[in-house]
This record gives sequence, structure tokens and C-alpha cells, in this order.
Amino acid sequence: MVETLHAVVDFAAPEGGSPLRAAFGAPLRTLVAHTGPQVREVLQAVQAEAEQGRWCVGWVAYEAAPAFDTALQTHPPDGPLAWFGVHAAPAEGAAQVPPPSQDAHATWQFPDDATAFAHDMATLHAAIAAGELYQVNHTAPTTGVLTQGRSWDLFAALRRAQPGGYAAFIDTGAEQVLSLSPELFFDWDGQRLLSRPMKGTAPRGATPAEDATRAQGLRQSAKEQAENVMIVDLIRNDLSRVAEPFSVRVPRLFHLEALPTVWQMTSDVEARTRPGTGLVDVFAALFPCGSVTGAPKVQAMRQIRALEPGPRGVYCGAVGVVRPGSQPGAVAATFNVPIRTVTVRGERLRCGIGSGITADATAVGEWQEWHHKRAFLARASAPFDLLETLALDGGVFRHLAHHLARLARAA
Repeated sequence: MVETLHAVVDFAAPEGGSPLRAAFGAPLRTLVAHTGPQVREVLQAVQAEAEQGRWCVGWVAYEAAPAFDTALQTHPPDGPLAWFGVHAAPAEGAAQVPPPSQDAHATWQFPDDATAFAHDMATLHAAIAAGELYQVNHTAPTTGVLTQGRSWDLFAALRRAQPGGYAAFIDTGAEQVLSLSPELFFDWDGQRLLSRPMKGTAPRGATPAEDATRAQGLRQSAKEQAENVMIVDLIRNDLSRVAEPFSVRVPRLFHLEALPTVWQMTSDVEARTRPGTGLVDVFAALFPCGSVTGAPKVQAMRQIRALEPGPRGVYCGAVGVVRPGSQPGAVAATFNVPIRTVTVRGERLRCGIGSGITADATAVGEWQEWHHKRAFLARASAPFDLLETLALDGGVFRHLAHHLARLARAA
């Protein structure tokens, strides 16, 4: 049992096999960047620690982007640009993390100004029509208050609401990061580099038949496919900056993943990195992930800064773990794209929600998509019960098999 919990990583295996599950107590030390030059220094230090056999768990904020390319514009940050805790190894009994101490409840203030949203959409459509860009990931912050429980209790509740994916809990002391991201930013073993962008969304159905219909509609949607392939092309270009010649490929396109509230479309883009490539090089090539910026990335980020009210912070940056590789002196790194991610400062909560805007997007459709994506926040604070009544006749439940099947469908 991990008594003093500072970090938990529960990442799905990118290509089958065993997931990456690890829990960590107090770090040996922390590596923190407050300025652009320090971001690169921190990532270099993280790689050096992993080469010496240690584990580093942390995050890089969206506003760290200019550290890798000054053309990538962001708002001034409102906190550290990068934070990593250094650990000798995962804690023993890492799978036995402390259970939540109580139910967590949060109240959320969701964005409700549809008129302002429609104005932003019109601005973006004008930029797209003028040929300035093809797609922009437009987002807004959702704020809330933790009214019952601790940050760890809320993380446990959010994991129940959105299981699987690439989940991480990180406590920096001043802030807790609760990431329930379903999206893989990159997985790198020192040679193979895999990115899995997520673009394309549809709500889940209320019945199995409706659910299947909505999944098929997403799979066949020309708009959603176009949105996905724009980002795939961007990431292919990003990967080529560190890839061996002719090694970039797309082994899987338009794959559907089922989340509790939405269907999401993902694609795989991978490459072999050139000898001598380091963690800083990988971040410089890929960060921020194209799925949360748009294409072309430079112009999309200019539009994001112009339309969004302030910094994104950890949201849309990267959260992950850098660890010893399979060979002595080698490193491995896995990071998510921290969407569906809540930051906690005291009792104050913050979670960004957004979507990709293309020429075919409509204000009504994107507004509904935001509603579907934020549903996991409400689910985390909502009780879940199913009530079934049935007749007991002569000691035998009447139509028991049908009742159980109905319960299974409802659950």
C-alpha cells in the first residue's frame, strides 16, 4: 500500500500487452521550469535521470510551446511551464493505491454563452475561408468547486466516470493534476515513436442499436474523417523532423474508440527516430500535439491566443512518465494529451473543453459536442443506481433472464 501518494500513472498499453501502472510516494527531488530556457533544461535533466535508472513523472504546460519554437504564440503562463518529480522507482505494491476516503462532489460552472461561441465560430470560419488555416482547436475553461472530498477522491470518481485511456494523478503540493485523458500524445522507446491523435466525436446512444448507428455515422462522416486526416498529415510532418528517412507511416486510420459518453476517432502515426535523438528533440518536433492546436500549427495557435481568454496551463500540454528503457542507459517515455483533465488548487477546479473547427463545422453542432465531452464531469458527482422490480412466484423469479438482460442493457 502506498501511504503517502504523490503520483499515479495508469496508461493503457499503446500496442497491446500490459498497461503501464505505477504509483509513487514523495519524490527524491523536483525539476521545475518557470521560463522558456528552463523547459529544455528540465527535459534534459529528466532524460539524464531516466538514463541513471530513475523514474520521472510530471507534465509540460501548453504555454511551454515557445521554448521549442518562438513562432508558436501563447498567452503568458499562470504557473510553471514544466514540473517533474524524480523517483528511484515505483512504490512497492503500486497497484494497491489508497482507496478514496469519501465520495467526492463538485459543482461546475459550464460555459453557457452560445452567442459568443457563435461569434468565435464566425471568426474562425472567416480565417479558414481566407486560406489562413484549415482547422483550429477552439476551447474554453470550465470552472468548479470541490464541495466534498479531496483531490484524490475526485480523481477516483472521475476514473469511474471515464475509465481506461491514459490516466494520471500528480500532486505538486500547490496543485493537483487529475488527467483522465483518452488520447496518447506519444510513446517512445528510444527508437520507435508512436503518436495517436484523436479527432472526430459522436455521442453514445441510449440503446445498443442507437449506439451502433451513431458509431457507424461517425465512421462514415466525411467531415469527421477530414478533421482527422488534417491532423494526421500535420503529425506526419512533425514526426519527420526526428525520423529516419522513409520511416514515417500510418498503420491505422479512422479507428473508433468507445468512451462512456462519446465515440472518438483515432489514427496511428509512427516512425523510427534517428540515432542521437533526445527527449528535447521529440518535444521540439511534436509539441503541442496537433490535435489540440489545428493546422497549420503556427497560424492555428495565433488564432487560439486571439480568441481564448487566457492560458490553458496543463490542459492541452503533456502529462506522462519518463523511465529507464529496456537497454542500459536507454530511456522510454509515454505522455498523454491532457484533455479531460482537471486541475485542483485548494477547492478551485478547472477543466478545459474544446473541439476542432473546420469549414464544415456548425456552431450548433460544436456546441453540442462540447456538451457531450463535458458529461464525464457531471457523471463523476452523480450517483449511479439501477432499480428493477420483478415477481417472485413460488420461490422462482418470473422472467429472470429477461430482467437480467434489461439490467445489462441499462448498465
